[in-house]
Amino acid sequence: MAIPENFLNELVDRNDIVEVVSSYVRLSKKSGSNLFGLCPFHSEKTPSFSVSPDKQIYHCFGCGKGGGVINFIMEIEGLSFPEAVEFLARRVNMTVPEEASDRDSRKRERMLALNREAARFFYAQLSSPGGEAAKRYMAERRIGAATAKNFGVGFAPDAWSSLRDAMKARGFTDMELFEAGLVRKGKNGGFYDTFRKRLMFPVIDVRGNVIGFSGRILGDGEPKYMNSPETLVFNKSRNLFALNLAKKSKSGYIILSEGNIDVVSLHQAGFDSAVASLGTSLTPEQARLLSRYTNEVIIAYDNDTAGIKAAQRAIGILEKLDMKVKVLRLEGAKDPDEYIKKRGADAFRNLLEGSEDQIDYRLRAVTEKYELSSDEQKVAFLKEASELVAHLPGAVERQVYAMRVAELAGVKADAVSDEVERRRKRLLGKARQEQTRRQTQPERQMQPEQRELHFEDPASAAAEKGIVRLLYLEPELSRGGGLPAPEDFSSSALAHIYSVLLEKARRGEALSAATLGEALSGGEMSLLVQLLQEPERLSQGERALNDYIERIRERREQKTDTDDLRKLAEKLKEKKGYKG
Repeated sequence: MAIPENFLNELVDRNDIVEVVSSYVRLSKKSGSNLFGLCPFHSEKTPSFSVSPDKQIYHCFGCGKGGGVINFIMEIEGLSFPEAVEFLARRVNMTVPEEASDRDSRKRERMLALNREAARFFYAQLSSPGGEAAKRYMAERRIGAATAKNFGVGFAPDAWSSLRDAMKARGFTDMELFEAGLVRKGKNGGFYDTFRKRLMFPVIDVRGNVIGFSGRILGDGEPKYMNSPETLVFNKSRNLFALNLAKKSKSGYIILSEGNIDVVSLHQAGFDSAVASLGTSLTPEQARLLSRYTNEVIIAYDNDTAGIKAAQRAIGILEKLDMKVKVLRLEGAKDPDEYIKKRGADAFRNLLEGSEDQIDYRLRAVTEKYELSSDEQKVAFLKEASELVAHLPGAVERQVYAMRVAELAGVKADAVSDEVERRRKRLLGKARQEQTRRQTQPERQMQPEQRELHFEDPASAAAEKGIVRLLYLEPELSRGGGLPAPEDFSSSALAHIYSVLLEKARRGEALSAATLGEALSGGEMSLLVQLLQEPERLSQGERALNDYIERIRERREQKTDTDDLRKLAEKLKEKKGYKG
């Protein structure tokens, strides 16, 4: 059942978009009445994400996303429309009408309740007779009881259906367990526990919900770590292990490590800002999630080839968000857990304080690739190092590191500086060419910013956009005659937006971008907000509307004529026996 319009309007009124967005994005740069910040939906260094307090909408001029406060929560939290409404309602102590409850929302709540009960079950198993193996493993890894409780560490028994039986006794079904990734289907059609004989780490999101699990096998076997599959509530690329705890840290930075045990060990040693990705290398979504809570990340990946490669990739992702990035050199230990056990917390703290700037780290990595006593290797080193320095944005920064490269290679600083600036000019030239190429493609310029949408007839779409914009700004125009039917539109996206606005306007309902998220897709909402940025002369609204309608009619007639000519040409080819 649809959520009542009056409830949505009150919800939007009480959730000011600037306040809501500010809890995720640093808004500071002003342009007129609008506020700007770095877009949370794509990587950028120059703020292109705009929030309008007057219109109560947001729009990114980079990636094209836009909408009202409900859409923002849907995008940033990965929620459905009813779930986002519930999220915002809790924020301002409102209660969503019971009749508006959504099936997916109920299913989500049920899955979260199941995960919570499963976490309690695993934790309780540590104290059972079968939990001795897990306790021994924890003692070997020096995981204390207080730390285990803080993280909710548990144990999955070495049995086929211990969790399944316990959860069914609590009223959950096999299908609910299966959809939550807690059981799997057997060949004979039955179900068996996914996690068995594993030390269990609940994955808890920043709101405190148990959304999944990560299990470390006890003893030999593969895989060493097993994570919950993707579910209605769990997306590993959009979550980080222990961020629910690390976000409360007052350290001013976040330590990014590879494994759950590393994170647990770091927290236990007093480094409460440690997090880890969930079985994947760092993703852009995880990086943007980190940027909500800090502007400095210290990478503490394993000291092996894979760890070094993953660190390089993470640096590239994080620096696109204009974050300060440092990297630890874990000499004499394979990972943070081993380092702390060997040398203690104070030594690790000293390591943190002396962590390398990401440029130093990358330059050292390049240096270690080459034998600089060889002229051929030295030339190759200078080329790669100069390219690295050329990407640095600041002239002073480039000069300092050019001198460093020259010193390492034993050549004159001026020679390296000249090479760096030559490469810098080439990079800037390519960027300008790309910008010019985009600007000189009128067809592309007329296309929507949303990649999933495409205008088959940009000229007609321009008029269709005008009609949608007029209807949104002047709903009373819906009462006039002569309006086109949605099927007259060349763009299916604009046709759907138009039909939704037309129906609501004719019912006398208020048109608000903030409350349209239930009826429009994310791409359609972004398109609506995008076209609302364009000017429209409302003083001559009826005249403009008629002009738009006439342009649509002319384009349809031209298309019909073109199609008729094409059909005639095909008939002539067939008649004369042409094959081409």
